[in-house]
Amino acid sequence: MRLTVPRVALLLVGVVLLAYAFAVAPAAQHGGPTAAPPDRVARAAPDAVVTADAAAVTTIGPAAGLFPPAGKAFFGVMTDKGPYDFTAVDRFAAAAKRQPQVMLFGAGWASATFDRMLFDRIKARGMLPMLGWEPWDYRVDEAARKQKKLTVRQIDRVRSTQPYYRLSRIVNGDFDSYLRSWAEGVKSLGYPVAIRFAHEMNGDWYPWCEKANGNRPGEYVQAWRHVHDLFERAGATNVIWVWSPNARWSKTTGNLADLYPGDDYVDWVGTTGYYGTGTWSDYTSFDAIFGPTIAEIRTFSRRPMVVTETGATDAGGRKAQWIRDTFRALPKHRDVIGLIWFEVDKELDWRIAASPAASKAFADSVAAPRYDVHWSPELLPRTERDE
Repeated sequence: MRLTVPRVALLLVGVVLLAYAFAVAPAAQHGGPTAAPPDRVARAAPDAVVTADAAAVTTIGPAAGLFPPAGKAFFGVMTDKGPYDFTAVDRFAAAAKRQPQVMLFGAGWASATFDRMLFDRIKARGMLPMLGWEPWDYRVDEAARKQKKLTVRQIDRVRSTQPYYRLSRIVNGDFDSYLRSWAEGVKSLGYPVAIRFAHEMNGDWYPWCEKANGNRPGEYVQAWRHVHDLFERAGATNVIWVWSPNARWSKTTGNLADLYPGDDYVDWVGTTGYYGTGTWSDYTSFDAIFGPTIAEIRTFSRRPMVVTETGATDAGGRKAQWIRDTFRALPKHRDVIGLIWFEVDKELDWRIAASPAASKAFADSVAAPRYDVHWSPELLPRTERDE
């Protein structure tokens, strides 16, 4: 066949099409797994890898890219100055001889506006930011504490009585413009953040507790869902929602199920409890403090568990022992994926850095392979518990 210019051109086109059909197209259709975009938090089971584009989230293979990975647990820290000053965090990390993977800090609605810098500073240190988001004016609490003649329960009543922050006002949309400003800000971060909204709601010492401030039964769940749905509508889907009651301190502290928004509205369930104060002033083990609450939560939620605040005092000389006993107990609770230490000297000194014995106990405990965990913005939160 005589080669002419048109025939040569047709031949070249055919070669290009064949190359695409056998090489490029299959690679495009069956490309390797990629992490979900950082502005999207997808629910991921322990045995799944999640890939995502703007349209879909697909489960495609064995475990990878989850925080924390299956069989692992993180530890985190909360300090008095939060991301404004990392001095206490550095001392905590030095005492623990391992970098914490999560940092919890608080913000009250009366004065806190969204500030990207706070989240970015935590992220830059390789820690997942967890915001303790509190619908109240914390300055009322500070003023009450300065009145030396008030008892602890009197202080609780003063700070919990803030009609402006009644749950009904959240449900009715009175704070929606404020909520939207935060939702847009969190969305703009482009990486996952955890929000522990209105914690310890089963008590009576905060304005958002149903037992205080003129609130009514059912309003806490309504308020939670209202806030959650507003964030969803704003496209702030990079939030890990953390529900965190106080650990049961008596048999008459109410039914936690009545305060639970539902697994569709929560990613991690949590609880708060301390050894060395109140009900647990005498030596009390981790299981004695947290066991009943964990067992109760497991009757209505399958979300992973996080101990969102804990600490121990050395008033009885057994702080180091409690730390060691706690970390020995934790592996028995396979669904507990993390613990956040309250590294603050407030009323009592909870800091591990304040005690060589406590520092060593904590460092020895988190040296275990279970806590060899790293966080990065590309990781998806594990939202299904280990069985």
